[in-house]
Amino acid sequence: MYAVVKSGARQYRASAGSTLVVERLPGEVGQQVELRDVLLVAGAGETKIGRPTVAGAKVVATIVAQEKGPKIRIFKYRPKERYRRRAGHRQYYTRLRVDRIVV
Repeated sequence: MYAVVKSGARQYRASAGSTLVVERLPGEVGQQVELRDVLLVAGAGETKIGRPTVAGAKVVATIVAQEKGPKIRIFKYRPKERYRRRAGHRQYYTRLRVDRIVV
């Protein structure tokens, strides 16, 4: 059984026992989180598609880690104008372990 879950602005395919790396969610390591924006649930020969979400469905997951992604370097440059700007960015992520899918 698997489910398609919306977290932030992205969608993820979740199945029991799998890990997901989503944009930062509030919470401590070891805390359980419920993702209620379930768009699709499939398994056992049956598929439920939500309009927009599946009623009563949720994905229960445990926060494994709060981490940062790789550094992205931003460099702006305009030739012949002595214009140079350098910046960097590291996105915060939350690693989740999917415990179960409740329909």
